[in-house]
Amino acid sequence: MTLTTQWGEALDPEQVLPEYPRPQLVRDSHLNLNGRWAYAITDDAREPARYDGEILVPFSPEAPLSGVGRQLLPGQTLWYRRALRLPDGFRRPGHRVLLHFGAVDQTCSVLLNGVPVGGRTGGYLPLTCDVTDALRDGENVLVVAVRDDSDTGYHARGKQKLRRGGIWYTAQSGIWQTVWAECVPEAHVERLTLTPHLAQGCVEVTVHADVAAADAEIRILADGVVVAEASAAAGVAVRLPLPEVRPWTPEDPFLYDVTVAYGDDRVRGYVGMRSFGVGPDADGVLRLLLNGQPYFHAGVLDQGYWPDGLYTPPSDEAMVADIAAMKRLGFTMLRKHIKIEPLRWYHHCDRLGMLVWQDMVNGGAAYHPLVVTAPVLTPLRLPDRGRWRRWFGRGDAAGRDEFRAEVRETVEHLRNVVSIAVWVPFNEGWGQFDAAEVAREVAALDPTRTVDHASGWHDQGGGDLRSLHVYFRRFRVPRPDAAAGGDRRALVLSEYGGYTLRVDGHTFGPAEFGYRRYRTGAELAEAFTRLHDEQIVPAVPAGLAATVYTQLSDVEDELNGLFSYDRRVLKLPEEVVRQVNVRLRLPPRG
Repeated sequence: MTLTTQWGEALDPEQVLPEYPRPQLVRDSHLNLNGRWAYAITDDAREPARYDGEILVPFSPEAPLSGVGRQLLPGQTLWYRRALRLPDGFRRPGHRVLLHFGAVDQTCSVLLNGVPVGGRTGGYLPLTCDVTDALRDGENVLVVAVRDDSDTGYHARGKQKLRRGGIWYTAQSGIWQTVWAECVPEAHVERLTLTPHLAQGCVEVTVHADVAAADAEIRILADGVVVAEASAAAGVAVRLPLPEVRPWTPEDPFLYDVTVAYGDDRVRGYVGMRSFGVGPDADGVLRLLLNGQPYFHAGVLDQGYWPDGLYTPPSDEAMVADIAAMKRLGFTMLRKHIKIEPLRWYHHCDRLGMLVWQDMVNGGAAYHPLVVTAPVLTPLRLPDRGRWRRWFGRGDAAGRDEFRAEVRETVEHLRNVVSIAVWVPFNEGWGQFDAAEVAREVAALDPTRTVDHASGWHDQGGGDLRSLHVYFRRFRVPRPDAAAGGDRRALVLSEYGGYTLRVDGHTFGPAEFGYRRYRTGAELAEAFTRLHDEQIVPAVPAGLAATVYTQLSDVEDELNGLFSYDRRVLKLPEEVVRQVNVRLRLPPRG
């Protein structure tokens, strides 16, 4: 059966994800290009003379909401085509027109009126094309060509698999985030770097621009009132002291507005005053720190899949609903698992007060079963350097270089997100290599956040966290492991639970994957409570600093979500989950 969410059912094809897609760098110029495009799938790289039909962008052709229902295969080309006519007054003299793609999976080329204007390889990060010189007055023709090796190559692919099943899901392709255009002055802000320094009570701002103009005028506002202002040249960091700093927390997610005037350009953003780290509590136990104080991260695994949109949420309201539901259940953190979301998702976490652990997206060749399955049941730990890289699917140097480049790009892309507390470079050995070294690189790129270098297993002693996944075994706080960081890292249970309940009428298909199965909601609630009462809550005073329950919703064959895949059924009583999360909180210091 085809599952739909309530937001997918209510989707208006004339108003598909119309919201401004980049909340921390907002301009008044915005032309949304989502909606109906022509599409075709060919067996070669030549644009067809005739297209196959219509696709609803930005839904992948494999997603029901796209209206296509076809799988793009390696070696094929997915073509998009649409007319582009700029509204009157949109394009101004002396300005540039930029075309933005939130994400296109995996490799794309963009042409305007037959002129190549941009492209990229990498299905999870944005692409910007300056189309000014290719534009004509009146109607233009925009064409996008896409190829996708999916899991047959070494590019980042996440949990997509052409032969889906179990913990691997339907491969999707093509445009899957918002397409939009803006008109900017020749000298304009390319990006902002906004770094809160809570201990010093100031925000460090860097305005990045490729074309020089007069100094940028920067203002920071609290509740609409200017509280700090400064001038700085592009590329020069300036610190703006704030009076009576109001820290950002999940309980009080206060955000300061930021405005920047750079020549004729005007942009708006925001920043939150918070700090992250690892340090001892009053008893000397290592904890995750929020604003210098121990703070327990009670999290849930969030894979960001939708039955009707696959990678693409059916609406802005759908993203908000997931985050708000987890907050209502008492969770303080979402681990964004093997996916990079649209920037609006992070914005909602910032404003609603939800911490985020951000996974990098895995790639590589096929993974050896010993690497990815044996550690579920045995305490296997393999090295990930030298000749061992082949076991992790990382024997190809080009693939390793591409992953490192995408890690750097991911950090820059999401650097200003207030809610991101932890970077997670590798998960369960999928495409893992040189994890301790990669963790050091991430920490050097962004020293303001914590790093979980190898979530689950194959710990190389790097990063800030000793990160365990426990499903089939009883969880016990392990002894410090001198070979894996000793007692200098905080202990986190970064995946556990995964209890399964099938809800008839709300499942993807007949297959059923999970880590422990229950027949009724009452049985599931009893087991969920017992797990936490007997294993998880007692581990907190013994050193457990964070938990990540599997998972927010069912995903295809996996029926171990708190919600059904269509988000229509919560399988556990809200109060049961809330009470467990209350018991996981750390007592206030002092």
